[in-house]
Amino acid sequence: MRPLVRTAALNGYVELSRSLGIDPQALLQRVGLDAGALAVQDRWIPAAAVVQLLELSAAAARCDDFGLRMSELRRFSNLGPISLVVREEPTVRSALGLLLRHEHMYNEAMHARLAERNGLATLEVELDPGEAMEQRQALELAVGAFHRVLLGFLGSRWQPLTVCFTHAALASAGAHRRVFGSAVEFGREFNGIVFYAGDLESPNAMSDPLLRTYAQQYFKAIAVPRDSEVLDRVRELIEALLPTGRCSVEQIARSLGVDRRTVHRHLAQSGETFSSLLNQIRVQLAEQLVANPRRSLTEISELLGFSAPSAFSRWFRGQFGFSAKDWRSGRGMSAGH
Repeated sequence: MRPLVRTAALNGYVELSRSLGIDPQALLQRVGLDAGALAVQDRWIPAAAVVQLLELSAAAARCDDFGLRMSELRRFSNLGPISLVVREEPTVRSALGLLLRHEHMYNEAMHARLAERNGLATLEVELDPGEAMEQRQALELAVGAFHRVLLGFLGSRWQPLTVCFTHAALASAGAHRRVFGSAVEFGREFNGIVFYAGDLESPNAMSDPLLRTYAQQYFKAIAVPRDSEVLDRVRELIEALLPTGRCSVEQIARSLGVDRRTVHRHLAQSGETFSSLLNQIRVQLAEQLVANPRRSLTEISELLGFSAPSAFSRWFRGQFGFSAKDWRSGRGMSAGH
């Protein structure tokens, strides 16, 4: 299965793109994503689409440091629910260790490891989006994001010894020096951050000791195994692809890196078919969207992946027994829904 990432990986993407004069929706559509899907940070999308999007955006904006600029918009909360637990760990070592051990909870494509030698700690970052492609922008985003995390743990005055990238330097590395200081080096053998190992024993600047017990109890409830169920992955992809008009079992299979028969087989093991799962998700989303009077029924039809409003109307009446217009006005709800 090809790896997925949380939509929070693209936090700030739309705003940054617009500030650089490029159309984010058009670029998102080129990689099979939709801007509306980014509003839900806990949704999962194909990692390869994110990596490709960053490269396309950098080229369109003629901005070689696009990924690095994205990292400057990162917030600790973008890591998702695990951020609530990590921030309460007592030391940098325990906080960073927890973050690395459970990286699959926020990014299945990223593989980071921490090594210590001769008083130095090296945090190496690798990406595996599931297919060969240019990764410069995504790598700079990932390393920049880890740099911001370490600043959160150690305080804003902390500085790394070296920030390393395997790719060559730009004609102007001004943005990199602004973010990392003079420590940035290009053409190195790995991507990552080098700092004093003693920093790992420092108290976590974000931690509140009184909250740690609660955080640990919460973590037991949210921790998920590294190999998530195929059913859950397909659900996430259906929700992400519906607004693009490209939600098909073939597209889901391509996103997961398997063939359609494999998808059908896994869903059958869970007692589902692609059609039944698609319909369930449409029903759930329709109830939420139709209840919002600010969205037109034509817009809702598009968000649910229908080819025309008339197709949506027929489907809605078949599912709920009355029209979407009646449901919205309350007449349908008074009939028992």
